[in-house]
Amino acid sequence: MIEARHLRVLRAVAATGSFSAAARELGCTQPAVSQQMKALEASAGTPLLIRTGREMRLTQAGEALVRHAAGILAGLTAAEEEVAAIAGLRAGRVRLVSFPSGSSTLVPGALAALRAAHPGTRVSLEEAEPPRSVEMLREGDCDVALAFRYAGAAAEEWADLVVRPLLADRLVGLVPEDHRLAKASSVTIGELADESWIAGCPRCRRQLVEVCESAGFVPRIDFATDDYPAVVGLVGAGLGVAVLPELAIESVRPKGARAVTVEPAVSREIVALTLPDLAQVPAVAATLDHLARAAAR
Repeated sequence: MIEARHLRVLRAVAATGSFSAAARELGCTQPAVSQQMKALEASAGTPLLIRTGREMRLTQAGEALVRHAAGILAGLTAAEEEVAAIAGLRAGRVRLVSFPSGSSTLVPGALAALRAAHPGTRVSLEEAEPPRSVEMLREGDCDVALAFRYAGAAAEEWADLVVRPLLADRLVGLVPEDHRLAKASSVTIGELADESWIAGCPRCRRQLVEVCESAGFVPRIDFATDDYPAVVGLVGAGLGVAVLPELAIESVRPKGARAVTVEPAVSREIVALTLPDLAQVPAVAATLDHLARAAAR
């Protein structure tokens, strides 16, 4: 195998015409230059220099190797500089996937702070709900996934991933502003048993049914949509009630609707996920840090 350090020595010998002059240029000893040239010729499997007295001449193989060495060493230098830039957060790319309410609340502040601290780091954003977002991470389609799970989820669900806890996102009731419970300081889920329900994303919908069943009733879901603004709009129009995460309500102006505290408290865990190897990448680690800071505000 031809090593870069040997190529640098060969170029120095070719440029200066002797081992001693090459050693002075490289800041090493003449025997060291001689040893590295012998190692290079052994790797190449053919003589590279013709020694005639004090003069050195390149063989045809030596001339070919010197000709290619310039491009090889230049490419290696460029690669080293690019890697150093990425390691030093002067460059880098992070592919982030987030669920919609996270995209409109946590992500903007986190990415603005990341850009201010590390302007050379670029972040792309795509939206997907878990479990699809987690699948994208495992399949290599993103570097960080902003995701959530409700109490009772299997502990091993993310066992192979690095999990960065961000916050507990409490579920909040949403009722029309002229609803009988609109001015209540808090309501129990059972007080909404006879209402028409508007449900959100599939995972949130499943959680809603479980919460209601634990209160002794099955919700009558008349409308279901993955679009949180649509849920708020339907409630605001008086078509039903809903239970949404606080982040979802924070991301939408609830026109015509009133948020009420639901007891007992139910929360979903918001986390940032990545793969163990990716967690060591400086740009990914910085993204996780800024997401955590945004969640703490």
